[in-house]
Amino acid sequence: MISVREANESDIDRLTPLFDAYRQFYDRPSDLALCRDFLSRRLERGESVVFLAEEDGATLGFVQLYPLFSSTSARPGRLWLLNDLFVVPNARGRGVGRSLMNRARQLADETEACGLELATARTNLSAQALYESLGYRRDDDFFRYELHL
Repeated sequence: MISVREANESDIDRLTPLFDAYRQFYDRPSDLALCRDFLSRRLERGESVVFLAEEDGATLGFVQLYPLFSSTSARPGRLWLLNDLFVVPNARGRGVGRSLMNRARQLADETEACGLELATARTNLSAQALYESLGYRRDDDFFRYELHL
């Protein structure tokens, strides 16, 4: 049975290799120390919320969300940026990603958020199918720009 729970600082050692694998999926080099430090800072400062999917003591995946606000909606609730979703390869196709996404939606409901926002690679068709099956709609009205420093 897959369970999903909120991660805390004591979960860093379980979360770090998954976060490293997630970054490698997006063509970043493996760097466990960097991943550990990044996650530790986010959790200890309360700058993100991370949920872990587990089964029989094994960590199967995670989702990480960052709080934002929406100027255009001007609603009092926050907007959650669903920045990271990762499921270990041998657990894919078993509903782990869906369980994590549902928990992210639950967080949005609990915090009276105005919405959830995410981005994924154009080539990540399985993720796109999951998001669309959960009611997410691709934004074709706006271009996304980045400035790397």
